Amino acid sequence: MLTRPTGTVAELAQQTGLTESQVRDCLDQLIDLGLLTPSRDTIGRLRPVSPEAGLEQLLRRQEEDLIRRRHALDLSKAAAARAVAEYAGLRPNTETDGTERLVGLDAIQSRLEALTEEMTLECLAIAPGGAQSQASLDASRILDEKALAGGIDMRVIYQDSARNDLATFTYAQWTTENGGEVRTSPLLPPRLLVFDRTTAIVPIDPANSRSGALCTTAPGIVASLVTLFEQTWDTAVPLGATRARAPQDGITQNERELLKLLASGLTDEAAGKRLGVSLRTVRRQMSALMERLDATSRFEAGLKASQRGWL
Repeated sequence: MLTRPTGTVAELAQQTGLTESQVRDCLDQLIDLGLLTPSRDTIGRLRPVSPEAGLEQLLRRQEEDLIRRRHALDLSKAAAARAVAEYAGLRPNTETDGTERLVGLDAIQSRLEALTEEMTLECLAIAPGGAQSQASLDASRILDEKALAGGIDMRVIYQDSARNDLATFTYAQWTTENGGEVRTSPLLPPRLLVFDRTTAIVPIDPANSRSGALCTTAPGIVASLVTLFEQTWDTAVPLGATRARAPQDGITQNERELLKLLASGLTDEAAGKRLGVSLRTVRRQMSALMERLDATSRFEAGLKASQRGWL
């Protein structure tokens, strides 16, 4: 339509190899996207907007949508945390209102084995912390093999930094090769597993694994955790893709998240834990950012990052 603005539906169908019905569907979509507008010269005809204006409008909409989704994700994190906190005081290995506190790796592993046996449709998982321990990967492989062989729809989200760990990345590739889906994100909520959207397992205290885990079938908690997973999944990147540098300001998503964490008052070590990277990596990335910002101190770097719209 940009090269031949006066083309009719029939002409467009001939030029594109589509049916007239498909062309009309495409025109409807282009109108919804704001890329076509009614012609002021010919009643009933559509004209394409300029590519510059159209693409800028699309990017603006995507940015606004991302902001809304991030806000919704923050709300879901808070709701899930409140729900989990309600049951954190249970005595070890006791059940109340469909929620049980599991203490010890053996108790957790036994419950995972039982849930894998009972699962019939889907498994959702968030695995923060970047590199996963070999012991954790070995324990997961037995259960994952059985689930994937049984046709279970498996979706897993790792931290971006997991791409830098050979063992974790190899395991993630194995998951995709066997029918699962894997995505990564720079920041993740605490670890969680959801089976068939009816049962969930989450840590009581993500910072202290000795506190144990909660296994719950409470519909309200499970629904909150599923929403949290889906919102995190929507903003994550498929394993085979790379995070492109944002064209409008030249900063990657990982770098932006690091700046936000440090600006919020977290230490280098705490920010590294949230991002699943080492203290050395945090300091190296921050040094590179200061050099790009031509800043001699972190305070100056924060000011200049804010001026550029990075914060």
